[in-house]
Amino acid sequence: MAQIYDDQTKEINSEMPVLRNDRFLKALFREPVDKTPVWLMRQAGRYLPEYREVRSEAGDFMSLCKNPKLACEVTLQPLRRYELDAAILFSDILTIPDAMGQGLYFVEGEGPKFRKVIRTGKDVEKIPDVNISRDLTYVTDAVSLIRRELDGSVPLIGFAGSPWTLATYMIEGGSSKDFREAKQFLYNHPTDMHLLLEKLTVVIVDYLNAQITAGAQAVQIFDTWGGLLTSAAYQEFSLKYMRKIIKKLRRQSEGRAVPVIIFTKGGGQWLELQAEAGATALGLDWSTEIGRARGRVGTKVALQGNLDPSILYATEEVIRSEIGSILSSFGAGEGHIFNLGHGITPGVPPENVGIFVEAVHELSAQYHDENT
Repeated sequence: MAQIYDDQTKEINSEMPVLRNDRFLKALFREPVDKTPVWLMRQAGRYLPEYREVRSEAGDFMSLCKNPKLACEVTLQPLRRYELDAAILFSDILTIPDAMGQGLYFVEGEGPKFRKVIRTGKDVEKIPDVNISRDLTYVTDAVSLIRRELDGSVPLIGFAGSPWTLATYMIEGGSSKDFREAKQFLYNHPTDMHLLLEKLTVVIVDYLNAQITAGAQAVQIFDTWGGLLTSAAYQEFSLKYMRKIIKKLRRQSEGRAVPVIIFTKGGGQWLELQAEAGATALGLDWSTEIGRARGRVGTKVALQGNLDPSILYATEEVIRSEIGSILSSFGAGEGHIFNLGHGITPGVPPENVGIFVEAVHELSAQYHDENT
């Protein structure tokens, strides 16, 4: 199975600069802040012309991901434009299946594809062991470099895909409209599916712990396709494994706690179950009203979200109005990290992202103690 990353090679030392903006981390732990922190899923991406230039220089998406210097550069690009409260590592959730020999590649306009797919129990058994420091060192090298370049300005978020979400891609061979192959595998071969999910869980634990060791100050688990499942299947094949991951994560680093966020797209009906999984915060998509979500989970976890990404195509008036509605719905008090309900889309005008970030900070101040 996967091997634990060598702490001695990438451990952030005690000379790292003091974090000057810890608003994001404080909000995750439901501590007082002066205004609601904000970051965006996919905040480094194709909507930025400077990103497109670097991607062109790299040649293709995976070459960009596997070059720590270029990955660092595009991670920092949005922070140069906007007063964001966190950086997120530029990478992809499918780096783990790629390290497992599935042969990841990207087709323009079609998304990720795999040269190998999982369709039988034997395919699962043949999955090779993953050694993080050998097979995914480009990711941890990028984390270390980004932390140094951030120089204490804002926290760095690391991430991984959930076992269920990674499994769907490995079985389908890419994205899908109905995920027929993945669901068929789950229902017809549950034992083999559990074996695949267990293998992925072990690697994800090592992978996220390696990112934390390298300098990530918070981590998020992207359960992009958990919402496709029935309630029973979600609990057995998705949430169960995220819970296992959370239990085994390193929760202290550099003298402070490391928060964990889980985000199940389409998973608003399971918030109470998610809140018991051990995470620090839950991500919400735009289909869940955040005030009601807060009422359901109480003080167990912080909440992250949840503007519809399509709002960023609208006018400044509409953007500000929608942000105001979400802030009002959550209400006064702590434990809200503002974000989109999913990743930013490529055609969003960069200036609208600036409007978004500024409006969150401006409009949220009234919901926080002015003396914080």
